Amino acid sequence: MEKAPINSIQDEIIDEFSLFEDDRNGKLEYLIDLGEKLPELEDAHKLDENLIKGCQSKVWLVSEPKGERLYYRADSNTAITKGLIALLIRVLSGQKIGDIARADLYFIRDIGMNTFIGSQRSNGFANMINQMKLEAALAYRALENKE
Repeated sequence: MEKAPINSIQDEIIDEFSLFEDDRNGKLEYLIDLGEKLPELEDAHKLDENLIKGCQSKVWLVSEPKGERLYYRADSNTAITKGLIALLIRVLSGQKIGDIARADLYFIRDIGMNTFIGSQRSNGFANMINQMKLEAALAYRALENKE
């Protein structure tokens, strides 16, 4: 089954968060719910080399290229951060490698993410995005070298 395009998924997320309007706690609870639905990462992958640097919480990220698509799995030791990485996985995992690298993640701005997660978490969230895009760039380079 073909995965929906990145922007379609972002639009879905914007619609979901719009139900909460200015309810900061509602948004945080929803984010925590999303994290709870994220499949747990096996302990074998919870290694230092899979930790995303610059996050206040521990966030482990594993990527796996399959053809021209890249799949992510992740976990965190805190509920809100697990929700944040779950959102990114929902948008980016299973997408074409080039699309991930070029993605404009406008949903973050449109749902007002920075207004309800705080500046330290925002910095960590930016590091999650950067790491996912870096993994896509590395996978893209590896794909090009195979051709």
